[in-house]
This record gives sequence, structure tokens and C-alpha cells, in this order.
Amino acid sequence: MRINSYPGNPYPLGATFTGKGVNFAIYAANASKVELCLFKTPQDEIEYAKIELTERTHEIWHTFIEHLKPGQLYGYRVHGNYDPNNGQRFNPNKLLIDPYAKAISGTIEWNEALFGYNLLDEEKDVTYNETDSAPYIPKSVVVNPAFDWEDDCSPKYSYQESIIYETHVKGFTMLNPDIPEEIRGTYAAIGHPVTIEYLQKLGITAIELLPIHHFVTDWYLKEKGLTNYWGYNTIGFFAPDVRYSSSGTLGEQVTEFKQMVKNLHKAGIEVILDVVYNHTAEGNEQGPTLSFKGIDNESYYRLVGDNKRYYMDYTGTGNTLNTYLPSVLRLIMDSLRYWITEMHVDGFRFDLAATLARGLHEVDRLSAFFEIIYQDPVISQVKLIAEPWDIGEGGYQVGQFPAGWGEWNGKYRDCVRDYWRGEHSTLAEFASRFTGSADLYKDEFRNPTASINFITAHDGFTLNDLVSYNEKHNEANGEDNNDGESHNRSYNYGVEGPTDDEVINNIRTRQKRNFLTTLFLSQGVPMMVAGDEMGRTQQGNNNAYCQDNEISWVNWAAADKDLMEFTSKLIKLRREHPAFCRRRWFRGAQVRGVEDIAWFLPEGEQMSDEHWNTGYAQSLAVFINGRALRTRNKQGEAIIDDGFYMIFNAHTEPVEYKLPSDTYAKTWTKIIDTAKDEVADTETYNADDTITVEGRSVIVLHDPVIYNTPNENS
Repeated sequence: MRINSYPGNPYPLGATFTGKGVNFAIYAANASKVELCLFKTPQDEIEYAKIELTERTHEIWHTFIEHLKPGQLYGYRVHGNYDPNNGQRFNPNKLLIDPYAKAISGTIEWNEALFGYNLLDEEKDVTYNETDSAPYIPKSVVVNPAFDWEDDCSPKYSYQESIIYETHVKGFTMLNPDIPEEIRGTYAAIGHPVTIEYLQKLGITAIELLPIHHFVTDWYLKEKGLTNYWGYNTIGFFAPDVRYSSSGTLGEQVTEFKQMVKNLHKAGIEVILDVVYNHTAEGNEQGPTLSFKGIDNESYYRLVGDNKRYYMDYTGTGNTLNTYLPSVLRLIMDSLRYWITEMHVDGFRFDLAATLARGLHEVDRLSAFFEIIYQDPVISQVKLIAEPWDIGEGGYQVGQFPAGWGEWNGKYRDCVRDYWRGEHSTLAEFASRFTGSADLYKDEFRNPTASINFITAHDGFTLNDLVSYNEKHNEANGEDNNDGESHNRSYNYGVEGPTDDEVINNIRTRQKRNFLTTLFLSQGVPMMVAGDEMGRTQQGNNNAYCQDNEISWVNWAAADKDLMEFTSKLIKLRREHPAFCRRRWFRGAQVRGVEDIAWFLPEGEQMSDEHWNTGYAQSLAVFINGRALRTRNKQGEAIIDDGFYMIFNAHTEPVEYKLPSDTYAKTWTKIIDTAKDEVADTETYNADDTITVEGRSVIVLHDPVIYNTPNENS
């Protein structure tokens, strides 16, 4: 086959199909020569053509190949110094994945040839491995960007309207009997009408997908018969992982992903991606050479300053991408823009986001990463959510991200768990977390919606297991149960001594309802893990990152239908009442004699500073005045909501609560009682009545007509 090559253009980076051929461009600042290798099939061990890129604009090598079409397979061989002690690891014997590849044809077949050095040599990574890696590494794929989006547009929910559902593409659909077997576990299954109908019925506004960027399963996991199920080991920041494709491996995965997004958008559901820009799958100096390491190691990675043989590791995975350099920042920004403009996603959750904020060592809140985000007219307009920590010094940054960012609020999770476990001295903090964590966000001119509230996440126990296991059971991970959090801090939630199974199950069910009620009625943005609404268990495994099997998959056949209905009711309550999802902070001010929020003791009196500071208190009540909201809907109309009175009792014994005076409401209707399977909405109480709140339970009372009604312009 004759290859007609021309100079081409340095931008855009990657492989770009023009209709007449393909433009190739790759950044490799310190390379001495770059070769483009073309393959006919994913199984080919030898390229059928090798083209030297003779054009170089600044630090970008480029060429245009006439008549090439989508589906073309390719890779790079990059020449330069092999001097690991000085951070250079060029080795043209290694076929390299294009960092800008829009699709990758398969998965890695682990072999010693994938390493730039000889594994068996005593000197390890400073040796030089001449074995060709092409037979063992997947090829990059030229894709056709054409897709009929029709009139697709993002639902664009505001943060206060959002209900986020964290899930895994494969795990959520793999065991769903109502989805065609041939597409289970794929993008097509997430976009299937059965999945969409379920999410709509539950009330979800956004799914947050665990990493779908093309990732690598670690060699040591494969040797143990395990896999990197979660996917936090990226090698392709532009490519949807081929393992979740039901339609093909030569670019079809891109089309399938787009169709999934299109279907979800039509149903009013946003798509948020969990993205891992802090490190790559190439690991440290002993890791493989798959892409960045062989293209320009010292440009892409943060190396130890006085010994560039080694890598800075703020993530616990071996390496850290060097966001201090413009070329790496450009890679990340180009990737984010691509997923927004070409794939139509609605936001991102950034794994170990504190790493991205680092300057040379410290976490810098005004780093170039944030400045570029602020200035970008595309990226700045979608949802940006940080996991606000990494494992480096000073890496715990909850409450420290700039305005416009949401944060996984780890302090919310810890406090709410402690409260329902019955820990002492948690009352004041619980109240703060329940109302949006003003101590973390208010002084930074941020709103309650900066707090992404969660009880559980993919990393840890499921909700069912949280209330069922005192100790982890990670034996299936092959690490003698030494991985994951060491224990569950006695989360038996009141199950003490010999107790029959029915009593234990009742207590656990009640606690699941308590957590869900707290989560969905808290100010901020609620996020729940797929399956928590139906009692999903991982059999006590709190670190199921390597379990691509029934341990991790949602078991639809064992779903707790009552808990699903309860969760759906909670979400409906939240979405129908702006009082639970305020855009601004509570002021504590009175409007015609009624506060926007007030806290009460069991005696019916308001709490004082002295009561907040008591060393042992496990119950409290809160009045929320929805009619004191100072906000408007999208049509500009004043939002007027109802009044609610919620009583939380984390004590093991019942507590009698006297309801407040008729200043707050003449009558109350009970709409939620976590101690009961069902609550009739005809169960009413008058002002000053006494109500019994069972041990470890929540009661929610509703008053649609507050006695002292503020004017609509308040």
C-alpha cells in the first residue's frame, strides 16, 4: 500500500479525520525522532507501515496521511536518550498509545516486553529492554466524529436541584434480568429504557459514572485472577473504555457512549464522569512503558528533583502527572473540553483533586489548573466536583476549593455516621453538617451546594454493610484481609448482646432509613451509591476495587422493594420542596415572628448555646420555614414552600418531644417515621402535643400552612 504523507498541522493534537485523510500530531518535547506505525488489525504484531514524522512545530511532531479512514489502527515509536537517572526513558522498541487517542482497540496483554527495562536484571529500571512490545499493547484507533445528536442538550440542573447517583457501568446492569443479555454491562445498557425508567422512578437527576476513560488492569491483579474493576488506572484520557462496548472495538465504543448520553439527556438525566487526571497506569520507575513514559517522561511526570530516576507520588499509585507544566495542563483541558463538546457530558468528579492543585509540592488553591478552569468558557460552565484530598503532606483540603466547585464532604460522612452510631458530643457538628456545613464554606463566599453530601461511596462499605458488619471481610481480595479500612468502628447501631434475627434486621432497616432520611433532607447536594436504595451488599468487603463479579454487581433479584419505595419517597419530598435544597444559607432571622430555622429541645423550648455545648446529647429537633425562603424559580416567580419539623433521636431509647407552640404551626402531619414500615398521612398532631420518637429514628412532620405567613416578597 502506498503511503502519501504531507506536513500536516500541529493542531489539533491526536489523530483527526478530515474526510480526505488523517492528521497526526503528538507532543514530545525532548524526543530526537518520532515514528508513526500503522496496523491492519488489532492482532497484528508488526506494523505494515512506519512513517517518520519530519515536521516539528515547536515541540509538536505532525504529519498528514492521505486516504486513511476511521478505524485505522496506529501507535508511535519515539526515539531519544535512555537515561533514567536524568528522567529520560525513550525506547523505540516500545509501541506507544497516543495520549490523545479517541479510541483504543483492546486491553493490554501483560508481558515483559511492555517494560522499558529488563525485569530480571539486578539493576532493574536503568537497564534497556530491546524486545518489541507491539504484540502485547492495544492500538490507538482513528475515529469518525460524526454523530446525529439531533436536538440534544444538557438538562442543566442547578446544584440545588441535583440528586447524584454514583454507579459503575458494568456493575449496575450486569445482573438486571430486564435488560437484553447481550448488552448487559455496557454503555448501551446504561442508556437502555429499562435503566432509564428505573432512574426516573427513583428521582435521580444525574448519574456519576466510575472511570470510563480507558484504563489498565494491574499485572499483579491479573496474576491473582482479579481485575481493576473500579478503573482508577487511566491510560487514555480521551477514549471510552472498550470493555464497556457492546458494539465493537474500532471506534464503535465512541458512538455507543454518545448514544447512551443522548438517551439519558432525553430522559432528563445528566451524565457526570469520575475522572483520574492525577496519575496514569504507568506507575513508578518499575512500571511499564505504555504511553507518556516513552513519549516524554520528564515532561509528563513529576520527578524527584535531585534524582529524576524516581517519581513523586502524591496518589499512592506510583506517579503524579506534572500539572505544573503547560503541556500537561493542555492535555487535561483538551480532554475535558472533548468530553463536553464532543461527548456531551455534563460534569466531572475529579479523583484526588488536591493533587491537581499542587504547585511544586504544596497544595496551591490558586494554581494554574484552577485559573485555567475559571477562564475556560466551556469547562467553567459544567459541574465540577472535587475529591478534596490526596495522600501527600497537607493533602486534606475539604472546604478549601474555590467558588464554583462542589466538594465531596468527607466531614459530613464522618459526622453523620458518628451521630447515628451514638457518639457523644456530635450534636453541634451534626446540625452544621445537616444545614450545609457553613463552617467549611460560608466564609469563602460559597453556598450550601458546595457540599456534596454522602454517607457511602464506591470506596468503602455499602449502606447495608455499614449497618451490618463491625469488621471488614476483604478475604477475596487476596491480601489476607489487610487492605481497606481496618474496621467499622462498631457500627452495630444498637445491636447489643444476644438478640434474635428479627430484632437485628429491624434495627438495621431502621438505621438505613435514618441515613437516607438524613442524606436527602440535608442542605447541600445528596449523592448516593447505586444499590444502597435496595439494600445491596458486598458481603462485608469494603474495598471491592478488584472484584468484577457478584461481590460488586448490583443484585436486582435480591432488591429490597420497601427500601426502594422509601428512598423514592424521600427523593420526591426533596425535589418538591425547596426548603430542603436551599441556594443560600439559613440566616436564623425572623420573618413576621417565625424564624427560617429553629432548633428545639424535647421540652419544646428552643436550644441555647449552653445546650449545644453539653457533652452528651443525642436528640434534637429542627423547624425549617420554607415560607421564609428568599429565592425565585427559573421563571422569576417567588418560591413559597411549606413548614417542616424534624426530630432526630440517635439514642437507643424512645424520647418524648413536645411540639412547639402554634407560632410555628397549629397542626402537623407526620409524613416520615423511620421506626415504622409505613406512615399514614392522616396521623396529625396539634401545637404543644407530645410525640414519641422511638430509639434510633427520625420523624418528619409537615405543615402546608404556617400560622404566621410572610409576604411573598420576603
